[in-house]
Amino acid sequence: MAENATHTLHNLLTLRGALVRDPHVWAAYLTEAIETFGARTDVAFASHHWPTWGSHRIVEYLATQRDLYAYLHDQTLRYINQGYTGSEIAEIIELPPALERAWSTRGYYGSVSHNVKAIYQRYMGWFDASPGRLWPHPRRTRDPVRRGDGRARSSRQIRPNSLRVGRLPLGGDPTGPRRLRRPGPRCSPLLYADTLEQLGYGSENGTWRNFFLSGATELRGGNFGTPAVTAAPAILAQLTAEQIFDSLAISVNGPKAWDLDLTLNVTFTDLKTNYRVTLRNGVLLSTLRPADATASVKLSLTKSRMLALLGGDMDSAGIDIAGDATVLQALLGVLEKGDPSFNIVTP
Repeated sequence: MAENATHTLHNLLTLRGALVRDPHVWAAYLTEAIETFGARTDVAFASHHWPTWGSHRIVEYLATQRDLYAYLHDQTLRYINQGYTGSEIAEIIELPPALERAWSTRGYYGSVSHNVKAIYQRYMGWFDASPGRLWPHPRRTRDPVRRGDGRARSSRQIRPNSLRVGRLPLGGDPTGPRRLRRPGPRCSPLLYADTLEQLGYGSENGTWRNFFLSGATELRGGNFGTPAVTAAPAILAQLTAEQIFDSLAISVNGPKAWDLDLTLNVTFTDLKTNYRVTLRNGVLLSTLRPADATASVKLSLTKSRMLALLGGDMDSAGIDIAGDATVLQALLGVLEKGDPSFNIVTP
């Protein structure tokens, strides 16, 4: 198994530095290993760790590892779509109890915290959308501006120099937006907005200018939302079946789904394909395979009707539900939409 499944939570990004590994693909390869070799395997072994014996134990072990990386990936993206930053997600994410109890998922080598930040980095890069951190001072010059006697200067004293050198009065300090919770002479939201506006006017870079001016607008008038809607019907129609299931996976509210163990057959009549869809440990997985009798419910529909179903339409013609319909309702009940109007400056 190389290092795809070891008896620990591995690193998605090594602290020594490297490219961020893809936990989504990682989990998919573990699913492929289970599907391909699980039923006829006597022993599984990987780098650094001891072997696992017996087909049943091997499948459970690989599935637990798979669920671990898939859960971290999907839940991190769900929180990103709610407007959380990497450091915030790292503090609020929790593993499902079944994964928390498993010895092979413990953070003896990797950690949930820095793996979550690695996933954020993979998808979002270093910038967290707060314009105060778009052009920060270097680390060595980030200390608060001080008088010769060591006392911090007031905002009135800071303002002229800060605007002249083209940096924020909060010094690009990552704690800047946090200080807005305690308004005072050194952290006036209006002063912050004035500075962002000046930085926007002085920016040759159009994307920087947009972020600076968006931040100023939010500070003065509040959240103004997202003017563009990407989930247009014409765009959704171009998604493959795999992409539809991937979008569902990152919409699952993990904690709400911890106790669910669901299996569905989803047959796309226009594509002439069937997918086995499972939900366990808060992880939604889909596998292209023939329909089997273990599923509690079978859906037969076209891809376009699948999109309608996910929009809440369970009664239209063209959607055939056979079996326990409450299983489908339970799945739909743990899906949540992203927030297109999260703040970028204010807490």
